[in-house]
Amino acid sequence: VQTCALPIFENHDAPRARSLLRHHGGHQGAKVTMVELFFDLVFVFAVTQLSHLLLARLTPLGALQTVMLLLAVWSVWNYTAWATNALDPERIPVRLLMFALMLAGLVVSMAIPSAFESGAVAFATGYVLMHLMRTGFILWAARAEPLNRRQNFQRNLFWVVVSGLVWLAGAFAAPEQRLRWWLGAIALEFASPWLLYWTPFLGASKTAEWSIDGAHMAERCALFVIIALGESLLITGATFAGRPLTATGVAGAVSASLGTIAMWWIYFHDGAEHAAGQIEKAADPGRIARIAYSFLHMPIVAGVIVSAVGDELVLVHPDHADAAAMATVIGGSALFVLGCTLFKWVSYERRTPALSHMAGLFGLGALWIGAQAHWFSTLQLGMLTSAILIMVAVWETLALRRP
Repeated sequence: VQTCALPIFENHDAPRARSLLRHHGGHQGAKVTMVELFFDLVFVFAVTQLSHLLLARLTPLGALQTVMLLLAVWSVWNYTAWATNALDPERIPVRLLMFALMLAGLVVSMAIPSAFESGAVAFATGYVLMHLMRTGFILWAARAEPLNRRQNFQRNLFWVVVSGLVWLAGAFAAPEQRLRWWLGAIALEFASPWLLYWTPFLGASKTAEWSIDGAHMAERCALFVIIALGESLLITGATFAGRPLTATGVAGAVSASLGTIAMWWIYFHDGAEHAAGQIEKAADPGRIARIAYSFLHMPIVAGVIVSAVGDELVLVHPDHADAAAMATVIGGSALFVLGCTLFKWVSYERRTPALSHMAGLFGLGALWIGAQAHWFSTLQLGMLTSAILIMVAVWETLALRRP
């Protein structure tokens, strides 16, 4: 990503022994390698940092800052996933690249809590360095490819440099101006794939040229969802263990855990595998991957992270539901269900969204109205949102069993 789709091309011309690119087109697709999983460990830390940041800044400004940083984290991870869809991580130079990206990612993750204060330069420098290292490496790795293929990576490098300059300008700007600069940088990163990476003198690319391995991309994004779900369980367990054992605490922990399980079921029971099959058969897999994996997974991941914060509020403040509790407990589930609805709608190429998911969104909307009237405590909100998520999971499962 520059938060989004990196144009990727198959390598049929260079000899396999010398190429750093994967060979697409096998029956089993490109597998996710151990070094890719190792790389993901940095983002376990990043997701934890984001959850703690949101919990510490439950204000509109704090939420906006957290969302912006989440988009940046998703951007650099997703863009790397597109790169490893093209590169062969079993080759030593590619592994060394992944290790270098991990070290820079560790700097980015450590700087998240202070990104808008003293850690701005560290965050922006590490972030821009990750984009430049990855893009520069893949351009070098593709140096023997035909000109039109190399030009796509050149286009990508152009956008990386432009957005990187804006990131660095924001890091050195006055603190009150930093958010504006960085929102502009994120906007550039999101705009570039929709503009097909149009670049002066080189023009625009085409999504039909973005050759990807759909199964690999689906598995990579699914693993990031697992990271977010794991963080949710960790927050629930750590918070529950640190508080006195009470009936209210047990109810809150059980409710939060069931809600996380329901999220797993909604995403993984059928959606992830079916979407991988659909993108493999698609006439233009690059277009579907850009929408379904680069963009529509963001509300899914964001929903899990926000829900994790809501779960902690349920355990710590189970009685009165204030505005922060309402926004995180209900809003997190709504973001997740909305993201899954759109993801399945696009990747399945259905005419209409799944009725079970639409009913879930309707139920969460009704719950929001009741919460505004102060009908529910925080614990009750948590239990009701978990019940709605379970309803969506059960409804969809039964619907899929019909002939």
